[in-house]
Amino acid sequence: MADIVIETARLVLRKPGEGDAVLQDRHLNTPGVMAHLGGPKELHEIEAKHARALALFAREGFGFMMAIEKGSGELVGHCGLKRVDNPLAPNRGDMETGWLIREDRWRRGYASEAVRAVLDHAFARFDPPHIVALTSERNEASRRLMEKLGMERRTDLDFSDPDYPPQDNPTIQYALTREQWRARA
Repeated sequence: MADIVIETARLVLRKPGEGDAVLQDRHLNTPGVMAHLGGPKELHEIEAKHARALALFAREGFGFMMAIEKGSGELVGHCGLKRVDNPLAPNRGDMETGWLIREDRWRRGYASEAVRAVLDHAFARFDPPHIVALTSERNEASRRLMEKLGMERRTDLDFSDPDYPPQDNPTIQYALTREQWRARA
């Protein structure tokens, strides 16, 4: 498998490649998975996100990756790092983590496994002062995972995003400092 960045016990996290936008569209671009992310996207939007991820890898050495289940070889999710790029966010440029897991793999610990590996990789290789994750109050599953990872709620980083419906505003953020991550290790 080309362009592997991280391996865990059950997952391979690799750079997006040819055909991955179609796989993501099929497995991750569902109303359930995309419920708190503005709904399903058009294929050209997914392709553009993959292009941005690859450009970020080339420029900074990190980006969003395809999460492949080792046992089956199937795409189970999308996880990685990027820079906070929303022009309304008060912390543009901060390192941000995020994830998507396909519905038939929910509640199996894949998101936790992938994000922990991404955080380990990020703090070891890039040594940022902190990493943030963005969500909405309504997205309980993501908030629970952020808290489980040791992230703390940062109300000072909240912002409203008109691209999202009122029920998913404001965008809220959690943050984890390198010191907090090292203390948990």
